[in-house]
Amino acid sequence: MPRCRNERAHRQAHRYQYRTERDPKDQGGKAAMKKSIRTVLALLLCASFLAGAAGCAPSGNAGEDAAEAQTPAGEAAEASHAEEPYAPSLPSDTAGTIRVAGHYNNFEALEAEFDRFNEYYPDIELSYTYLDNYNGTIEVALSGAEAPDIFFTYPWMLEREDLKPVVDAAEDLSDPTLGINLSCIQEKLLYRDADGRIPILPVFCTTYGMLVNETIFEKEGLSVPKTYDELLSVCEALKKAGYSSPMMGYSRGSFMLHPLSFPYFCAQIQGNSAALSDLNALNPGCGEYARDALALTADFMGRGYIDMEACGAIENDYQAVILRFFEGDVPMMLATGGTVSGTEKRESLSEAYAANPFPYSYHPVPAAEAEEGEGRYFLNQLSMGFSVNRNSGNLDITNEFMRFLTRTEELSRMAQIKRMVTPCREMSFDGVYASFGELSGNHVIYLSEVGLEDAPDKQMRRAGTKICNGSLTLDEAVADFATLTD
Repeated sequence: MPRCRNERAHRQAHRYQYRTERDPKDQGGKAAMKKSIRTVLALLLCASFLAGAAGCAPSGNAGEDAAEAQTPAGEAAEASHAEEPYAPSLPSDTAGTIRVAGHYNNFEALEAEFDRFNEYYPDIELSYTYLDNYNGTIEVALSGAEAPDIFFTYPWMLEREDLKPVVDAAEDLSDPTLGINLSCIQEKLLYRDADGRIPILPVFCTTYGMLVNETIFEKEGLSVPKTYDELLSVCEALKKAGYSSPMMGYSRGSFMLHPLSFPYFCAQIQGNSAALSDLNALNPGCGEYARDALALTADFMGRGYIDMEACGAIENDYQAVILRFFEGDVPMMLATGGTVSGTEKRESLSEAYAANPFPYSYHPVPAAEAEEGEGRYFLNQLSMGFSVNRNSGNLDITNEFMRFLTRTEELSRMAQIKRMVTPCREMSFDGVYASFGELSGNHVIYLSEVGLEDAPDKQMRRAGTKICNGSLTLDEAVADFATLTD
């Protein structure tokens, strides 16, 4: 049984250890990577916060009803499976430290989960290390004296030959002897390597969409659009009402209008084996498969609903996007789920929002004409996962934590705290994502099922960006597809 909080209160101030390791290329060599900043954190999440988080997690009949109501059609059978309650397999006085390495500067959602894990194992501690230039340093970290027991991994790593040692270092989580029940995870989010192993536990998923200022929409008597024609009508109405840029987004990178065109592109090529073969190989002429989606970008940009000069003042695609949206004069802001994850924490950082708060929500960007009244797509893709270092000296406690974590209740709780999409079959959405729960059938797309690799994804981004900034026409972008550079 879990130990009560009173027995372990004195350990709280020392449970979470944070460390930062900088890129050795920026520190004068690999030896510099060993230099670290160690900070002992006080209790970050008090009992009242945890109680609030627990109240948001799927539990009891109310949670099950909410999850069922928001589960995309066609997945109800998958979502109805039962999970066994967590049963600890180690003695409650088991002690040790689980080292986790990743690229998040801080990881409150993991801290909250570990706090719950400590109710079963109060003598097991968490040490989280932020790695600068994660892709370039994780292999070195895995071979170091203080190698992580758990490390961040991503699907695209399976395609990279230079990261093969990282993937090879990961434990096969489908090994039945580990007792990790992956049945709570959406099957389409479980990636296998060339040997058929499952090296990645999906933790967070993301998608593409737009943040909507609900106060502006209410003031102007508008509804959030669900088809492309409705989007154009809304933008025209906002333009006439005096909003110079009804839609904004980060324009300095290869992102502009990607939330509009990319889900639509994936919907078009899904199931087309010839298209996927040509696109993944970047064969000559493969840009024709992207023509319709890029034409959508060209059409929208040509209507004058985005002020590119104003978008150019946004310095990054995360905090700057959020703070610009919180100024309160932007009706729609293009963003990824990763950006949305930072909104709640930054409400207090925005003087404008603190002075004049407003309700906001996150929606798919409608790209298609009405099909039974629906022109939006929910492109669900794995954002980040955990892998276990198979060479870890702490496999017993590490795999015990993974057993604990790999359940709908825990993974959904982490997603809600992080404000991202859960990887679980039972897809209970954070309130800001509610509109994504309205979509079903062929309007819910899994990037893993599409089969598009990283190279054509980058080409799509570059083509869209060059159309947006006017450096290429639609025909030129299609012709140069496969050879486009940043």
